[in-house]
Amino acid sequence: MQTRRLGKDLTVSAIGLGCMGMSHAYGGQDEATSIRTLQRAVEIGVTFFDTAEVYGPFVNEELVGKALKPYRDQVVIATKFGFKIDPTKSDSAAMSGLDSRPEHVREVAEASLKRLGVDVIDLFYQHRVDPDVPIEDTVGAMADLVKEGKVKALGLSEASAEIIRRAHAVHPISALQSEYSLWTRDPEGDILDTCRELGIGFVPFSPLGRGFLTGKIQSTADFGEGDLRAKLPRFEADNMAANLALVKLVEEMAAQKGVTAAQLALAWVLSKGDFIVPIPGARKIPNMEQNAAAADVTLSAEEVTKLDEMLSPEKIAGARYGAGAAWTPKR
Repeated sequence: MQTRRLGKDLTVSAIGLGCMGMSHAYGGQDEATSIRTLQRAVEIGVTFFDTAEVYGPFVNEELVGKALKPYRDQVVIATKFGFKIDPTKSDSAAMSGLDSRPEHVREVAEASLKRLGVDVIDLFYQHRVDPDVPIEDTVGAMADLVKEGKVKALGLSEASAEIIRRAHAVHPISALQSEYSLWTRDPEGDILDTCRELGIGFVPFSPLGRGFLTGKIQSTADFGEGDLRAKLPRFEADNMAANLALVKLVEEMAAQKGVTAAQLALAWVLSKGDFIVPIPGARKIPNMEQNAAAADVTLSAEEVTKLDEMLSPEKIAGARYGAGAAWTPKR
């Protein structure tokens, strides 16, 4: 597996593994299957694993820590804070607002260290920008954790270019995690340019469009009980029909190249800069292995341009999120 750098301090596999779906949002699965997938990922060279306190909530961190304990020295574990969490509720219903107060940052870090079973968090992200707390205060508290040896590197998620610069002035930011894929192009322009300028790694979550770009989702009937995607605008019937026509074009181009649609979509993300490390989610070993193999797929400039145009933003039907969701970015 090729490697890439996130900021100055972290070297990771060119493709990581988003662990959320094993416990949260997409229906989850049994622990034993998830552990096998996580450990197989390490065996094939994946070294970057992403979780968060809110996934479950809490249980995804415990799962990741348990599975990766035998490989601790080989892997980089990222986790995130920033939501108010109602412990009496599960999954996305547990999010009841934002909280990036300095005292909460420390509380979450201590709890995440215990759930992960580690001495240090490799990459600690603010999950969403909290408009009620100056970013300088939040990052200051995060920086204190670095000084104390409890965190190695700092990250932000879904932050604007202005917020990134203000945060980076307080303490170096190693990574920005935001949604980015063939059908979500919001970071292009100021955000990617800012990361490139400041030497900040960019970590696209949902680089396969929440699985849609794989071509395996044809209707909401393909979702299990409690799957978040059934509530997202892009997966409403009319929008899905329009978007499926675009995915069909991706599948056709992938077939011509001798790769899967998922691999083509990930190769496109990787082509956008050597500071970019996507973290596709995968619950099953075959899907995870297929995604990891995308690191070896090379696209020509002409192929990248064709994909740019094939799924240009104005062609995508539906918004990313519905109005008012707790996880909607507040920049």
